[in-house]
Amino acid sequence: MPEAKYILVGSSHAALEALRSIRLHDPEGSMAMITRDAHLPYSPTVLPYVVSGRSKPEKVLLRDEDFFTANACTFVPNAVAAGLDAKTKTLKLANGDSWRYETLLIATGAAPAIPPVKGLDSVNYHVLRTLDDAKRLRSAMGGARSAVVLGAGLVGLHAAENLAEAGLSVSVVEMQDHVLPGYFDPKASETIESAFTSHGVKLFLKSKVVAVEARDGGHSCTVTLENGNTISADLLLVATGVRPVTDWLDGSGVKLDRGVLVDETMRTNVEGIWAAGDVAQALDFHTGKQALIGIIPTAVDQGRIAGMGMAGDSYVRAYPGGVPVNTYRFFGRVALSIGQAAATTAGYEIAVSEEGGYRRLVLSDNRLVGYASVDQPFDVGVMGELIRRKVDLTECKDAFMARPVETGRRLMSEQWR
Repeated sequence: MPEAKYILVGSSHAALEALRSIRLHDPEGSMAMITRDAHLPYSPTVLPYVVSGRSKPEKVLLRDEDFFTANACTFVPNAVAAGLDAKTKTLKLANGDSWRYETLLIATGAAPAIPPVKGLDSVNYHVLRTLDDAKRLRSAMGGARSAVVLGAGLVGLHAAENLAEAGLSVSVVEMQDHVLPGYFDPKASETIESAFTSHGVKLFLKSKVVAVEARDGGHSCTVTLENGNTISADLLLVATGVRPVTDWLDGSGVKLDRGVLVDETMRTNVEGIWAAGDVAQALDFHTGKQALIGIIPTAVDQGRIAGMGMAGDSYVRAYPGGVPVNTYRFFGRVALSIGQAAATTAGYEIAVSEEGGYRRLVLSDNRLVGYASVDQPFDVGVMGELIRRKVDLTECKDAFMARPVETGRRLMSEQWR
């Protein structure tokens, strides 16, 4: 049975950052990165560019084989985690192999969440989560004239844009009343929605799919909405969210909720096991509760902390909590959302500007807690620091409300001095 001092289950940003942190403290301890993916590490953020053809699949890798050789890490692709015996410290794989470990990182990420829609399993639908998914979707675009996208989150809208620019007739179906509901308020979303409709994309908001009927042997379909309307398409993409990959942890003793529950240093409740990235349910900066925040900066922060803990680095510090942040580019335009940008509950002070674009500031007790903009200059680093440091804006609030980027940069330059 192969064994390693450190086993990293997963190969994206959290696992790579953990590897880096471990090697800074322990250059020689045996290590293996075990992943269900068939490819060397890549970022999920590049998948829309693979779909569009702007990036070649072989050009989007984050690390090459020489990296793993230089870091004395065995890279094991096509290896699906199937079980974990915490008592014997053994990782079991679906192919029957097993690995013994001293410390282990759970960084298995998330997988597409498929809605329970009648007839969906009879259709050759697509998802977009892996490099192979992107390659299959790009190939299918070549023989299609129309497409339906289920879900108007980041994945769904990125794909809808690529499909529309490839010349397909595109329809997007979303249960919520506006696109990107997790990141933007309805007014900000209106601006984004208008960009899609002006490019010919049909948006069916506040619409629920109740059935999908296969046609032409499953290669095309008819989508039926709750109101009785139907949409026909040659290509169907399901982008209705993701779920953490935790099924292989059943019976392991690792405590689960929506994801893997971790403490402030990314440890699980089981000795010798950490978790990081999309699979980890860690501290939320704003609420103080454990939450899933599936973005790259969060994965990197968590991976670094987990790796330091695994290697016994005495400089490890508690995770300060995740702050949601997304920069979304669409049809040559850009939108930003950070923190509680879509907050609407009582107790917040909200300032909106529509001069030269759209901007929404959300304050609590004269401190910034959320910021969103569309088609306006922004500085995500500065806004993030204002939020994380809970900077009191009382003395300059009027200036900040009028000129948030300039005022924020001045404030942070004073803080950093």
